[in-house]
Amino acid sequence: MTVMSWDEWARHDATALAAEVRAGRVTPRELAEQAAEGVARLNPKVNAVIETFADTLANPDIDHPNKDGALYGVPMFLKDLGSGLIGRTQDSGSGLTRGTVLKATDPTIENFLQAGLVPLGRSSTPEFGLTFDTLTKYDDKITVTRNPWNLERTSGGSSGGSGVVAATGIVPLSMSSDGGGSTRYPAAFCGLVGLKATRGRVPQPLIRNEYGSRVSIEGVVSRTVRDTAAVWDYLTRVPNGGSFIHMGPPRVSYLDAIRREPGQLRVGLTTGRWGRAPDPDPEVVARVREVARVLEGLGHVIGEVEDSAICDWSALWSAFMAIWVGATLRFGTMGQEKGLGEHDLERLLNPMTWRHYLKAKQFTVAEVFRMMNDNNTVTRQFGQVMNRYDVLLAPTCAVRVPPANGPYSLLAEEELDVWINRLVDAARYTIPANETGVPAISVPAGLDSDGLPIGVQLYGNFTGEDQLLRLAMQLEQARPEWFGARPQVHVTA
Repeated sequence: MTVMSWDEWARHDATALAAEVRAGRVTPRELAEQAAEGVARLNPKVNAVIETFADTLANPDIDHPNKDGALYGVPMFLKDLGSGLIGRTQDSGSGLTRGTVLKATDPTIENFLQAGLVPLGRSSTPEFGLTFDTLTKYDDKITVTRNPWNLERTSGGSSGGSGVVAATGIVPLSMSSDGGGSTRYPAAFCGLVGLKATRGRVPQPLIRNEYGSRVSIEGVVSRTVRDTAAVWDYLTRVPNGGSFIHMGPPRVSYLDAIRREPGQLRVGLTTGRWGRAPDPDPEVVARVREVARVLEGLGHVIGEVEDSAICDWSALWSAFMAIWVGATLRFGTMGQEKGLGEHDLERLLNPMTWRHYLKAKQFTVAEVFRMMNDNNTVTRQFGQVMNRYDVLLAPTCAVRVPPANGPYSLLAEEELDVWINRLVDAARYTIPANETGVPAISVPAGLDSDGLPIGVQLYGNFTGEDQLLRLAMQLEQARPEWFGARPQVHVTA
């Protein structure tokens, strides 16, 4: 028997659930049990949860969440990639690493625990997070994570499982990470809020730093802006020596920030091609322009931004392609450490992941130096743009919600160049934030003609997460019907 009706459960975000725990009206175990019941009911349809931790269900304090944390007792799921929890299994979506048991708890997970959150299990991700179509293939069995708005569509990725468990109401928020939009795509495709913070703002997993992986940063997807702000007040705690880029703490509490109006902002409106060949979907463009009208009505100054005024797009795409593909060279080293040959590697990796690796083997030192120079160029150019505008308003994705196991699947059998250019064409609006390190947030902006969510994106200045959250909060208050909308597959259904 659940502690709340499902309708009451769905009306509570994480902040509200934590308040119920503090008031003594519910216990962390009751919350964990209700979330687990949601998994049992819905996961057979959506394939978002890999595992529910039985020991945590029996004792939510087993991993020592901070009882004084602002979100104590609230269950969440850990993305099955990146930062992890000691003693837990992490597959990373790959046969190459399936069954890996983690030997330490990473700093970001420590931050979740400091917030009082209860890691209840693992959410699905595609192999090593290399796409925004979430599925796995083990021993010839394919498991596809599906969008609760339409089960034939993808939930996004690579934090696709986390997007689903939040959108369906199983939990109010869940862990994500973002190396090219992987927090923002499930946010956009599932109708959620997803913040990608400034490079260096969050600690990296213990086995890496920003010098080796400049594009990826961890976070959460959630149903409300205040939940995002509440978690991020903890996520920014970086242990001494735990970041190659020493950022220091945020200038203000994010929860305090969203309690204040953003003031009049200079908003740069941009819906161009961003250096890619195909035009963005017209419904996506129309929705971004609708958000611009809402912002103008709230007193902000809107100005159109030409693509050529943003950056050298050829340099940006060259730099990102090099690090995105080149980083997969590590799969060879991982295989060698396991005593595997390349024929084993090809067998264990998804077809498109294998093609990434083969391409990475061809990279030269000269190409690496060019990548670094191009990154320097475009990062400085984005800095100049953000001197002229407080915020850039853009689409989150250039296409509407694609099919599940569709054109962006790592199981595709085609040439890498064809596949990856299609991926980057769709992902053109998120990737620059990863490449340059500026923060960006995706917020829901209503439904398209197929009844599926469309997300819009706000880019901020370096270290400007507080301003993005203020503006997102203002949008949530102005258009509450866009936030927390309930899909067809939902705990209340």
